[in-house]
Amino acid sequence: MSIDLFAPYSIGRLELRNRFVRSATWDATADSSGAVTDTSVALYRELGRGGVGLIVSGYAFVSPLGQAADGQYGVHSDDMLPGLRRLVRVAHQGGARIALQIVHAGISSNYLRRMGMTALAVSSLPEISRPHQEMTGEDIEIIIADFAAAALRAREAGFDAVQLHGAHGYLMSQFMSPLFNLRADKWGGSRENRRRFHLEVIRKIRRAVGADFPLMIKFGVQDDKEEGLSLGEGVETAQRMAAEGIDAIEVSAGVGRAIQITRDGDPKQAYFRERAAAVKRAVAVPVMVVGGIRRLEMAQSIVDSGDADLISLCRPFIREPGLVARWQRGGEDPARCISCSQCMAIVGKSEPLECGQERRLREEAGNESK
Repeated sequence: MSIDLFAPYSIGRLELRNRFVRSATWDATADSSGAVTDTSVALYRELGRGGVGLIVSGYAFVSPLGQAADGQYGVHSDDMLPGLRRLVRVAHQGGARIALQIVHAGISSNYLRRMGMTALAVSSLPEISRPHQEMTGEDIEIIIADFAAAALRAREAGFDAVQLHGAHGYLMSQFMSPLFNLRADKWGGSRENRRRFHLEVIRKIRRAVGADFPLMIKFGVQDDKEEGLSLGEGVETAQRMAAEGIDAIEVSAGVGRAIQITRDGDPKQAYFRERAAAVKRAVAVPVMVVGGIRRLEMAQSIVDSGDADLISLCRPFIREPGLVARWQRGGEDPARCISCSQCMAIVGKSEPLECGQERRLREEAGNESK
């Protein structure tokens, strides 16, 4: 029997209107302090009206040395609360629930490199030229406290949940990966030590926000580099995190970039599906899967097969914020996103994120009208 993707679905006590998730997407609309702007609010208003069940915000840095990019939201200070409350308000007005994603970039901060600042790294890596220094034990404890303070601010701002960014080569991925974590103390070496940071962050957040506030993670369950984090170790860590209080796991990549095209040059579909299925078999909490899902029938197949419980999309909502509403009305054509990633061409520029194809069409129309 086919599962209704548009029926309400619950993550613990958090009820969503359907099983579709807007995966966290950096949108470059925050001001220089990390505060929400009117442009940010307009974007989230449109997403809230677009039919998605859960919006996960663009990543918000938990401390100034954790900032990854220009235009990134901050949750490092109470000064950010008024703007964050605006995002919550417009998302709720559209019928969506909203989670704040929180992150520390560690060594992978393009922002700090551009500013000429020294990044805090899990380990000193001579082969990486950007300025960095290995964290002390005290540095690590401070960052764990920063995550907990950020989660508490998310609750105070009215978010329905918080999501840890434990993927894409940022700090949590760096602690997990044997490619980045070369430490010989309690924070590195063995599998147990390399996952210690994750578990301590979860414990600290739980003490700060209580047992009932939904806590999720976007988890790079496997590295896409040789000798990196293995899928088996990632699944073990997923089990430990669920036992410590994680309420849902969104499966994504760790260190390195997963291959997203076929040998023929076409975009791959659901390229993290097998990894999500491995996590789903190992944990009792809901599992989300992101990556290359462009067709409603693919989303249906993933959920019906039990490979995941919820469907996350990122780039399709950049081009088509109302995609879920269109599918629910019966329009089963695939997402208009063609996975070209031209939306990311603005990285390093002072421009809000937008679909590159739409930008090109607009420019061509403008040239023709001259």
